[in-house]
Amino acid sequence: MTEYSVDQPNIPYRSGFVCFVGRPNTGKSTLTNAMVGQKIAITSNRPQTTRHTIRGIITTDGAQLIVVDTPGLHRPRTLLGERLNELVKDTFAGVDIIGLCIPADESIGPGDRWILDQVRTNVPRTPVIGIVTKIDKVSRDQIAAQLVAVSKLLGPDADVVPVSANSGEQVDTVVDVFTSLLPVGPQFYPEEELTDDDTEKFLSELIREAVLEDVREELPHSIACSIEEMYPDPDDEGRTVVHATIYVERESQKGIVIGKKGTRLRKVGQRARQSISQVLGTRVYLDLHVKVLKDWQTDPKQLGKLGF
Repeated sequence: MTEYSVDQPNIPYRSGFVCFVGRPNTGKSTLTNAMVGQKIAITSNRPQTTRHTIRGIITTDGAQLIVVDTPGLHRPRTLLGERLNELVKDTFAGVDIIGLCIPADESIGPGDRWILDQVRTNVPRTPVIGIVTKIDKVSRDQIAAQLVAVSKLLGPDADVVPVSANSGEQVDTVVDVFTSLLPVGPQFYPEEELTDDDTEKFLSELIREAVLEDVREELPHSIACSIEEMYPDPDDEGRTVVHATIYVERESQKGIVIGKKGTRLRKVGQRARQSISQVLGTRVYLDLHVKVLKDWQTDPKQLGKLGF
């Protein structure tokens, strides 16, 4: 049965799923957060920041748009990389629209063409929208040139939208373009919901984000995190106790994360505790430990343990 908008009873309600694809670090997670209006995905300028699919829910009077944030498609070098790529392909096989993200400040390259080829090979009938991200970083002339280049890449019938998730410019336009292409369908989630992501998984990602902020280029791919235990503090009402583990692949990496006399781990803990407190709405006692899980990115058993 067709549903209709409450405010516009003659217009059918639209709903559906959209995912962003693109090379790592093209602004997919930042744009997802901006569209939803709340942080639901971690962001970093390190490749492979996103490792799980995260659904952001945008509900308007006449439509519900579910944005699925995915890892960046890349040529994998590890078993983890292969599994992340399969996760992306499984995701875009089940969505209604795909947004190909290409930054305004980077030339279109072989990686972008390879990703577009993967999309069109696997889901040839799914509409692809070009999203030119990070327009706040370049001049208007550069934006115009990139819009032309992306249009040539996708073909003359494809929509191409410039956007800056950081400044908010054109974010509403991206939402409007996607919404206009959604199929007629029901509302899938209550309108107050912004994500269906698991809280503990998101908290572990916030800890990994805090680590990535501090390790620079030293070991971004080797970091994984998990929440071991979380409960209300029995001795301090209004405080949540969180026990978490940061995993690395080498003993030397453990020393990097901990830092001299524990200084880096303390900084990571302070940063992560603030983010976790905002999510939970309580004060937080965060207990962090660093463990070596040798070669976890290539070990099927360890990948399974970490949820990949």
